[in-house]
Amino acid sequence: MATYAIGDVQGCYDALRRLLDIVRFDPPRDSVWFVGDLVNRGPQSLETLRFIISLGGAAVPVLGNHDLHLLVAASGHTKVHRGDTFDDILRAPDREQLLHWLRQQKLMHVDKGYAMVHAGLLPQWTIARAQTLALEAETVLRGANHDDFLRPLYGNLPSRWRDDLSGDDRQRVIVNAMTRMRLCTADGEMEFHHKLGPVDMPPGFMPWYEAPDRASRGTPILFGHWAALGVLLRDDVIGLDSGCVWGRKLTALRLEDRRTFQCGCTRTGVGGD
Repeated sequence: MATYAIGDVQGCYDALRRLLDIVRFDPPRDSVWFVGDLVNRGPQSLETLRFIISLGGAAVPVLGNHDLHLLVAASGHTKVHRGDTFDDILRAPDREQLLHWLRQQKLMHVDKGYAMVHAGLLPQWTIARAQTLALEAETVLRGANHDDFLRPLYGNLPSRWRDDLSGDDRQRVIVNAMTRMRLCTADGEMEFHHKLGPVDMPPGFMPWYEAPDRASRGTPILFGHWAALGVLLRDDVIGLDSGCVWGRKLTALRLEDRRTFQCGCTRTGVGGD
């Protein structure tokens, strides 16, 4: 019985199936966690989503920015971008069931001594505080008024957390930190334009996990979202986005012994990340 955490799939269904074959994944016994961005930029978003749903309780995903972008686009609150590759989902006969399932997923998952989030956590947030904030946003997204959550979701402001934030601003900061952030300042101001590795960063900014006195230290955090960073294996943070959709690798980590497994990918990515 094993638990595998897999980096950003982004619609690379064939690579996902190859990687699960490599680890001899057995759904009745094993679990597979996904760090988000299940869909988009790759060629088989529909097949990917249907397959992960078919795994039932053996699959534990968190939502990434591309998954949320699909939900916002499907709700008509943004245009489908030229580089988006989820038209197959929007045209599918089971579209509404797929989108409903996606809306039920978490922004953050904590189990087996690990925390998992797509992008990162702000330095002020403990694991317990981040879980509570994630649940706030998840509850709205899952509910009857989910359209009110999706409509104002886009935007970079506010750029930092305050405990007195409310309404759309509060939800936007939670989502931006957990699904979009790579860099922040020591006091938690977020930056969303830097997409390179941890080089040539704007003055005062650093990778979110390097923030001094980060309150979430002590629990190893699994994350994706940062293809330019590649695989990062540290005691406290584990980055698993190895750029499959850009022709590099898809990576799985077995949580029990931290052994990594990879398969090669064919470049299929379109547009930005």
